[in-house]
Amino acid sequence: MRWSGRRAILADPSSGMTVRALTRDVNSDKARELARLGAEVVAADVHDGESLKRAFAGAAGVFCVTFFWSHFSPEKEFAEAEAMAKAAKSAGVPHVIWSTLEDTRRWVPLSDNRMPTLMGKYKVPHFDAKGEADQVFRQLGVPTTFLLTSFYWDNLIHFGMGPKKGPDGTLAFTLPMGEARLPGIAAEDIGKCALGLLKKRDAYLGKTVGIAGEHLTGSQMAVALTKALGQEVRYNAVPPEVYRTFGFPGADDLGNMFQFKRDFNALFCGAREPAIARALNPGLQTFAQWLEANKGRIPLS
Repeated sequence: MRWSGRRAILADPSSGMTVRALTRDVNSDKARELARLGAEVVAADVHDGESLKRAFAGAAGVFCVTFFWSHFSPEKEFAEAEAMAKAAKSAGVPHVIWSTLEDTRRWVPLSDNRMPTLMGKYKVPHFDAKGEADQVFRQLGVPTTFLLTSFYWDNLIHFGMGPKKGPDGTLAFTLPMGEARLPGIAAEDIGKCALGLLKKRDAYLGKTVGIAGEHLTGSQMAVALTKALGQEVRYNAVPPEVYRTFGFPGADDLGNMFQFKRDFNALFCGAREPAIARALNPGLQTFAQWLEANKGRIPLS
């Protein structure tokens, strides 16, 4: 289970659930903190199927998530998802929540030159591999809820996507989205929504559920940032082809991702309903609420 999901259960004593936290290093700082909060910390490795089976044994539910940005390999991400699906099947887990995303090749085939093909066979690698792995859970007959997440507002803190100072000292918030809306969510609310799904297993089993806190344009996000930070933040709407050249690791992948969200905006937003997220998690935050709590953590460079 992802960090936010563990914290959500630990913070909700009325859930009737206990947390089993899987980690490669039971002595890490995060593992020790979870143990202090009451979690059962178990050693497991997503590349060791037998360790996953042992860790999943007896679990009422499992939250399966992969992290592409630790290795930038869609093939490795698919293999990790496959290993979790097989372990869940073997352990007889009655409910798996698989944190997935769209396989963008359903809408933008490799022959479509609107955006470049990456790594020879992907359009948005960190989306496509997750979406492709959905079939593994289905083919194995794993009782699964497929959870579509949104842009983490926490990326403004941890992923270098916050406002940057230009030559004139003015802050600019850059996205290649034009005036399309970007579904976003606080990372901690993803865990709380997952807890809501675990509590309502029968209603959501076998279904795809999309969550977001709000759908906001870049301009609207810049206005909210201006208010929260107390200084002007301008929205810098660059074309995706420019964003792809920015040079940081994964810029081409993210440029394609934002272009997909822009070009298929109605479909992408329609799959992520704030109302559904709020039904699962009544404390769902808006962007303004998240900013108020986190504005001091956003680096302004």
